[in-house]
Amino acid sequence: MPEAIKPPAFTLSAVLQDRATPSPTLAINEQVQAMWARGEAVLHMGFGESRFPVHPRLQKALSENAHQKSYLAGQGLAKLRTEIARFYSRQWQRPVSAGQVIVGPGSKALIFAIQMAIDAELILPTPSWVSYAPQAELLNRPVRRIPAGPESGYALTIDALDRTVSQSDRSNKILLLTSPNNPTGEMFSPAFLEELADFSQQAGLVVVSDEIYGQVSHGHIPHVSPAQYYPEGTIVLGGLSKGLSLGGWRLGTAVLPDHEGARALMLALRNIAGEIWSTPSAPVQFAALQAYSDDQAIAAYVAECARIHAIRTQYFWRGLTDLGVPCARPAGAFYLFPNFDRWRAPLARLGVATSDDLARYLLETEQIATLPGTAFGVRPEDLSLRLSTSYLDMEGDAEAQAILDAYRWDPDPERLMGQAHPQTQEALARFTRLIHRLNDLAGPAGEPESQP
Repeated sequence: MPEAIKPPAFTLSAVLQDRATPSPTLAINEQVQAMWARGEAVLHMGFGESRFPVHPRLQKALSENAHQKSYLAGQGLAKLRTEIARFYSRQWQRPVSAGQVIVGPGSKALIFAIQMAIDAELILPTPSWVSYAPQAELLNRPVRRIPAGPESGYALTIDALDRTVSQSDRSNKILLLTSPNNPTGEMFSPAFLEELADFSQQAGLVVVSDEIYGQVSHGHIPHVSPAQYYPEGTIVLGGLSKGLSLGGWRLGTAVLPDHEGARALMLALRNIAGEIWSTPSAPVQFAALQAYSDDQAIAAYVAECARIHAIRTQYFWRGLTDLGVPCARPAGAFYLFPNFDRWRAPLARLGVATSDDLARYLLETEQIATLPGTAFGVRPEDLSLRLSTSYLDMEGDAEAQAILDAYRWDPDPERLMGQAHPQTQEALARFTRLIHRLNDLAGPAGEPESQP
């Protein structure tokens, strides 16, 4: 018999040999989808995806542009970039030109391209989104995290940023921020952003502001971009995925400053786009003209969906705090970042010593899917979890439409949550059961009772 053909060696690059794990957010979503397919009644709080229906005008725009089949410019459709520039001009109350805008296949790809184009160390708050640091590591760029802990609600401070920046000997640094934040849902106040702008200007930082959740504000704190205070040094990321529930359309945007250095960066980004993704989908770009136009029906829908996200997420936050679980109050998006350190001793009796252990324990014993704090750069011993409210009671399109219909019928927050959200109620019941179990294990003095 002929000798078996030996396949070639698929030798991974050195940087990938140590990165065998997928994105934690995508991995937990795939795991839950598989559990659902097996009929398991797991509550999905591990993945953040706005679930509302596609607005009818956007469905119509996409359908009418299905014939658009030609390659478009690498920087993006010129008419779309003009609409995006007008969108930000209205938001910021200052002129933005189409030349400052680049369109990509999601903001995630644009963030990677920016990190590729700028030879810089990455400075990250703690916690921060799961893909920022891995992107830098794929590019062999150093990553430095600004320390923060649960005792302060993981607040970013100028002092901690100053200490972190002073430890670096690299001349070029990118500070990558998210507001509203993933995983905490918090937003930066205007007063803090003014202080941050002064520091960043003096330190020569490039600020990359991921504002993908900027249109999902809960209303009690205004969403303000760092570009309002530091326009010459801030790159702003956005897109359709969160405010309009269009994650699968994969259309992101970046707005660069208006000066010679930024124009050189834009040329570099265009070159990267030309070599990697060529152009985002043509039908989606043409349909996005409607999304970024000054269409009051679209704007009203974005505000409506943001209000429902706020009702759902604030309700869960109040439920956790009523149980005594420390958790910063979210101001946007659909995330919570509770901490369970106060139950460290009883959790240890259950074999839980890290946030990874805690996430695994919740999935196995309470059938609640979450993400551990380690996925967001938090120390393993910090018993923090990221919870997403976006899938609860909105697993499928029909359920999402039902929540939207229920809100339109009766927008009262308490009645909406009490009558239309059985899964959310069940999730809080399971957390209540967990906390009662931990309190029983801790005993009256707050320490584990001795074994008989």
